[in-house]
Amino acid sequence: MPDAAIETRRREIATEHLLFKTLEYVEHQHPGLLDFLEGSLDHLGDPADGADKDDEAVRTIARRMIEGARREGVS
Repeated sequence: MPDAAIETRRREIATEHLLFKTLEYVEHQHPGLLDFLEGSLDHLGDPADGADKDDEAVRTIARRMIEGARREGVS
């Protein structure tokens, strides 16, 4: 059995793929989803309480995901 870190990484890769494909599909069916998500990012934050809390880093990752979905969704 793979160790927990490897299993977590694999699950993250699979989840990200499925999320991107879902975003692309829904955006194609209902244009405006990605704009809506982008507009919500001011409310996104890192729930951590420690020194590693970084709301802007979380928002940056979300922005990159939205940009990636926009690029991939272009036919």
